[in-house]
Amino acid sequence: MDATAEPPFTLIPGAADASVLLHVPHSARTVPRAVRGGIVLSDAELERESDHVVDAHTDTIAALAAARARRTPWQFVNRLSRLVVDPERFPDAREEMRKVGMGAVYTRTTGRLPLRAPDFDEQPLLDAYFRPYARAMTEAVRARLAAAGQVVILDVHSYPTHRLPYELHGDGPRPPVCLGTDPFHTPPGLLARAESAFARCGGTARDTPFSGTYVPLEYYGVEPRVSALMVEIRRDLYMDEPGGPAAEAGLRGVAEALAELVDSLTESPADSLAEGAS
Repeated sequence: MDATAEPPFTLIPGAADASVLLHVPHSARTVPRAVRGGIVLSDAELERESDHVVDAHTDTIAALAAARARRTPWQFVNRLSRLVVDPERFPDAREEMRKVGMGAVYTRTTGRLPLRAPDFDEQPLLDAYFRPYARAMTEAVRARLAAAGQVVILDVHSYPTHRLPYELHGDGPRPPVCLGTDPFHTPPGLLARAESAFARCGGTARDTPFSGTYVPLEYYGVEPRVSALMVEIRRDLYMDEPGGPAAEAGLRGVAEALAELVDSLTESPADSLAEGAS
């Protein structure tokens, strides 16, 4: 799990006027050597934890969907493990997952066991990884707003078929596709189009077992031209759990559904998202 020459995140260009941005924050397993030194797990334990916590193959799902879409969306892909930092968490007391040691910098595993020492200082990781990521994602959104007048962030995730101990709200339904929403940034039309697109995957449910979606803090709650939806794909649809290979048919089916959603968002006026499916 040593670092490579690969950058910590990558913005993959799409069509110049595309409004859709596929955000893939949790697909990578890479932990830089300097960060590995602060993790108390053995190498074997770290591999097992990565099997559980990584949203395996979601970068491939996004790439396949982008290639299939009629107007290519942009992609922002994290190249480092969320065990380095989790770019989608609040970096302060607002973050609910700090209760289980899984704020912006994790101190506990998915099984609620120690991941880092009790006196671990998270600030160097926030400065080195979290804040640069946030700035780059903010710039990516700003560029889409300038080019297209709006942006739709589709936050591409996966989740385990069976509840893991760290889940605070995992006692509800675990649908094939969970759609995470935000009351300000997820208009009814966006949700309706996602429900239609992912019907082929066996159905959807809203905000169960996970809720919310990612919007850069500069725009969060203040910029209505930024829409967002989290797409949580249950892993048994497309891969062997935990951490195993992808099944080609399942992977292709999920990617086709995501591409259908992208197409539905790029071929209709922005104002129609405030209403139901067109």
